[in-house]
Parts: sequence; C-alpha cells; structure tokens
Amino acid sequence: MPLNRREFTKRSAVAGAGLALTGAVGALATAPEALASDEPDAHGAGHGHGRTLGYGPLVADPDGMLALPEGFSYRVVTHSGVTRLESGEFTPSHHDGTAAFAGPRGSTYLVNNHELKGPREKWEHPVPLAEGLVYDPGAAGGCTVVEVHRDGTVAEWVGVAGTSTNCAGGRTAWGTWLTGEETEDLAGKNGMTKDHGYIFEVDPHDRRANLAPKPIKAFGRYAHEAVVIDPKHGHAYLTEDASGPNGLLFRWVPPHGFEHGRGKLRTLADDAGVLQAFKCIDSSGRFVDDLSRATRIGTVYGVDWVDVPDRDARTTPVRKQFAAGQVTRARKLEGMWWADGGAYVVSSYAREESPGAAHDGQVWFYDPKRRTLTLKVLLGVNAAPDEDGAFDGPDNITVSPYGGLVIAEDGEGVQHLFGATDSGRTYPIARNDLNDSEFTGVVFSPDGETLFANIQTPGIMVAITGPWRRQPRR
Repeated sequence: MPLNRREFTKRSAVAGAGLALTGAVGALATAPEALASDEPDAHGAGHGHGRTLGYGPLVADPDGMLALPEGFSYRVVTHSGVTRLESGEFTPSHHDGTAAFAGPRGSTYLVNNHELKGPREKWEHPVPLAEGLVYDPGAAGGCTVVEVHRDGTVAEWVGVAGTSTNCAGGRTAWGTWLTGEETEDLAGKNGMTKDHGYIFEVDPHDRRANLAPKPIKAFGRYAHEAVVIDPKHGHAYLTEDASGPNGLLFRWVPPHGFEHGRGKLRTLADDAGVLQAFKCIDSSGRFVDDLSRATRIGTVYGVDWVDVPDRDARTTPVRKQFAAGQVTRARKLEGMWWADGGAYVVSSYAREESPGAAHDGQVWFYDPKRRTLTLKVLLGVNAAPDEDGAFDGPDNITVSPYGGLVIAEDGEGVQHLFGATDSGRTYPIARNDLNDSEFTGVVFSPDGETLFANIQTPGIMVAITGPWRRQPRR
C-alpha cells in the first residue's frame, strides 16, 4: 500500500528516535575526527564522552603491508599466488566480500569471494574448477572457504567455481553465504557458456550442499552487490552496482508459506515470490529520483516498492525496465549489513554523477517496520586523496560488536579501514601500506576478537587483533 504524506510524516518522526534508543549505530554523521579525544582540553574542559575515540594514530608497518594503531598486530591468512588450497592449487586472486562463521572445535570459517570477471585464461589464479562445484567452466570467479584453526593453522577449499565477478553478498541467519555476481553477461559473451548475474548460496559447514551449483533466479539477474535477509519476515534486500542509468535497491518477497533454511533457496522456482525496486518520497510527498538529492545527515525518505517486470532481464536490463518517475536510483550501491532490525546500505558516491576520480559516499538505514530510509553517513569529497587522514568511497561494511560501523574504503589514493561512531566521528583502524588497492570483506570473528579484511589486489586476507574496546556513542 503506497505511503501518503500523513502516514510518512508519522513514521519518519519516530524513525530516528527508535534508532537512537535501540540501534548499535544510531545517528551517524561524517566529521573526520580521526584522532579526536575525550580527555580534558587545555582549559580543563572535556568533551563529555568519557572515553578516547578510536585507538590512536596508525604506525607504519616495517614489512610494508598494513599500518595499525600501537598495540595491534596482523597476520596473513591467505595470499593469492603464495598460499595453497587443500587440492594444491594457489589461493585465487582478487579477494572481495567475506563472511565469518563459527566452525568446529573453536575454528572460524570464512567464505571469501573472488571478483574475477571474464574468461579463465585472462587470470593467473582463477578459482579452480573443483569437481562437482562448477556452474560455468568458462568463468574464472567463485568463492573459497577458509578455516582458521585455534592454533593459527589454515585450510582452504573451493565453495563454488565457474561464477563471474563475485563481489559482495551476505550472511544468512541459517549459517550460509549468498554470493552475488556483479555482471550481466549472457552465454556467449566474454567467454561465458551460461548466463550470469545471479546469486548463489555457499554452505561452509557442508561441502556436499554446494555440489551442482544452482543460481537463485528468483532474486533476479543484474549486477549484484550485497544481499541481506530479514530474519523475521524472510524478505531479501539486494543492491545493484550499475550505471547508465544508476542502479537500484531491490526487495524480494517470498511466496506464501515459504520458510528459509539450509538448502531451501535452491528449491525455489525461477519466478517464485515477487522482486521489487524501491521508490522514495520526501517529507513533502515528492518523488525522489536519486539518493544523491539528500545532502543532510538525518534525511528521512518514505519507501514504496514497485514490481520488476522481467527479473531475468533477457532483453532489457532490470534497471532499464522502469520509466522516469517510477523508481529511485543511486550511484554505486555497494555493501549492506543487517542489524538493529533493518539494513545498513552503502552508496559509494553521494552524487548522481561523479566526474573524474572524486569520491564521497553515503550510508543509509532502511527500517522495514516503518518503511523509512534514513541517511546516517555522508562523506565529503576527499580533497587530497594521496595524503593520509580523510576517508571516502565506502564499500563493504560491518556493524562492530564494539559500537558503530567498520567501513572498508574504496576511494582514490590512500586506502583505509575506518570506524564511525553513533554520532559520526570517524577514526582509522588500518591503512594499506602495500599498494593502492581497496579494502574488502571486513568482518569480525564470531567471538569479536579478530577483525578479518582483504586487500583486494593481488588478494590477501589478514586477521587483525589488538586491544579492542567499546567506542563512545557520542
């Protein structure tokens, strides 16, 4: 049922209050105060927060890989072309989205995407075509499963192979990983023998469950980024990283009587449920054509959902099936994370078009109960991307067990992992001292003691440990 102005105003008025009381992130802003302190200033006045923000300045790495605050350390978990799978092949390259799961005997499972697009011969280290786990033998991408044992030893094997451009995805409540193909290649294009642009499910706990990979066509065929599942209602929310025109935020509504669980998604018919794209209205009831129109933290939009005409997009890409005024768009919709009863959603650019190399970015929160979308983070353009200090280009995100968000940076110049508190003060966690590759796959271990992240190129997964502590809310 479409939102009218009165209903939207009532819902948006309580949206922020609800988050402030219950959210782990609450209302975020974007002032880059990397080293802000709550200790008394020169006049003896404190900032009223009671704790120092962040973990202090980053210390350059003598090994030239990862700068961290004093007291923190890292170790390499996998390294493309260096570490090997159980089968003997090298770890594939171009690490991207990652999820962590509790494994047996205190180990941690990590399912790791490999964003490899196009034919296999293009890449030095594609995902190996493991028997029974191949969707399309012409494609180079896929996922590996990494098991980190309590003694620090590591095992790695293929979860799915023969997929393309595996970028982000999402962890399910039943303990599996949904990996998304950020491509729209049909069979016969770029060396592909099958159609691509789908979501696949990978079970880290049961290798047999991954045999005979089957795309979840009900979720649609487009340039997939992230996906989250509402554990209460069963809806899936999915982002699209595309332009010309800009991409969409989708909602998949399951068919009546469907119950999620291990292996259930592959039983769905290709046209099961309803796939919809979002449509936003502002507090005056006016249609919002692009999320870039929001320029103030705390902006709240009402959200309606519009049915997708042809979700498998055989002749026309999904985002091009809507006329002007039907749906809202956003440039580079990226990572998502389900927490606080809703979905945190990243738009890596905060403008409709982004000329040159300038980056900025937004993080939104979608509240499904109130059907509102609230702007939580608005990053400004980084005026000096080659200098350390400012942050831009948010991509993969996670909600931290220590409060606020941890964000992987995919901007220009210096690349970071950085935190953002409830009030928006930001602080550095790590800096890529190896190269200018983006960070990806940021996720905490189930016990919250280790932060895993990837340097996408050449493909390095690291485990960061140190004196983690609760961050101030304000």
